Amino acid sequence: MAVKIRLRRMGAKKAPFYRVVVADSRYPRDGRFIEEIGYINPLTDPVTVEIDADKAKKWIANGAQPTETVKAYLKKNGIL
Repeated sequence: MAVKIRLRRMGAKKAPFYRVVVADSRYPRDGRFIEEIGYINPLTDPVTVEIDADKAKKWIANGAQPTETVKAYLKKNGIL
């Protein structure tokens, strides 16, 4: 089972809101997930990023691979 840390799109049309989730890579983008570890709101200025560092580090230590976008946010927040 390949586990990914990725974004799950929420919100209305033209008003995106993303949740950072840990999910099996075979599941659809907005489908089933294992755990929610944070959220990102790109509509605020500056962008609101709230990620639970302990949960993210735990999942990365267990072998979860973050996507490129999530990896950039993790680096920006000092988690990676």
